[in-house]
Amino acid sequence: MGDDGAVIVDLSNYELVWPTSLFVSEGERILRATSRSWEDRAEWLLTEALVGSTAVADFQEFDAPRSGWGVGRESRYRQGTREDWFSELVSRASEIRPTLAPRPYWPQRQGRGVSADGSTARDARRDFARIVTDFADNGYLVEQFGEECVDGPDDLPDASALIERRLGIPDLWPLAPTAWDEDTFYGLIEVFHDLVSRPRLRSFHSYGACGWHHSEFHNGPARILYRSKINELLRDTGAEYELAAEGEDLGRLVAVTDDARSHLVHRVLNDSPPAVTDRIRHAIALFRARDASLESKRSAIVAAVGILEERRAMIREELGKPNDGDLFKIANGFDLRHRRADQLANYNDAFLDWIFWWYLATIELTNKLIEAAEPPKAGTPSEPPF
Repeated sequence: MGDDGAVIVDLSNYELVWPTSLFVSEGERILRATSRSWEDRAEWLLTEALVGSTAVADFQEFDAPRSGWGVGRESRYRQGTREDWFSELVSRASEIRPTLAPRPYWPQRQGRGVSADGSTARDARRDFARIVTDFADNGYLVEQFGEECVDGPDDLPDASALIERRLGIPDLWPLAPTAWDEDTFYGLIEVFHDLVSRPRLRSFHSYGACGWHHSEFHNGPARILYRSKINELLRDTGAEYELAAEGEDLGRLVAVTDDARSHLVHRVLNDSPPAVTDRIRHAIALFRARDASLESKRSAIVAAVGILEERRAMIREELGKPNDGDLFKIANGFDLRHRRADQLANYNDAFLDWIFWWYLATIELTNKLIEAAEPPKAGTPSEPPF
């Protein structure tokens, strides 16, 4: 907003194609920059994160106050600097409507909006190739694959060989989605998560019509954006997997869970004491892996129960003896860790899901008990102020 608190940005013509939080974090980083090229970075962000060129045009046209500027406009829109305009846009990003897919056109409404052979799986692969191509066009693969320049060297890295070193499959670049089997397709989804890196700055090289060159790479925002687009694609095509956003299996395909369990994973990963965090990360990765076997799921449960065993004295103090033992009856009664003859072995595999998530929630409970038992930090009031 301007110095007088008046609104200077009209958001009505903007649509956001990025996750709001990512746009805000990159925008705030630009605002903290002290270099003279902050405007170039801002224009590039607006080009990427918002639909079309409207926001970029508004940014370019907005300048320091001039006499007579704004005549005929609504009075609530005031003058200000270009930095004021960009700062307000970032601060009000939550008000920008997200872009939506267009309503179905005639062929889709008539049931003809699929591939020639009717295969939705093949459509998913083709759409994935388009997403990766868009990333490549915006410079997100330049850090790994290099970038052609009329003044640069000709010996760019072999992109296909680079992918083969990671995936063990040759000749995957350029992308040819019709040639992929399922394992190759899912493997490429994971590989490109590790390859993308966002260029925060680009410059135009006019000599010989060379084009845009990209620099100042960072893989953090690129991977957030990549996961957002790929997970949306997987949801739309009915896949039962998504790219993990945190944990030991970050950037790997994991089984889809509901929002409540996803939030549970986030809390347990971020709120557990450092001494057990690695073990919890490993247990979660074991359990939700795309190819998790029954033995892997059992191992994940055993790891979770092991953490609770270490906290048994605290649990006993809270529940009293013998009630504390109730938390371990399932682990001891099912053939999960001891595998005794008197344990229940003939049960549906679906019970493993219930057992794991129940014990993970119990770890969260004990995390809260540990936190509540800790003395308040110096300078922290023991009671909320009035």
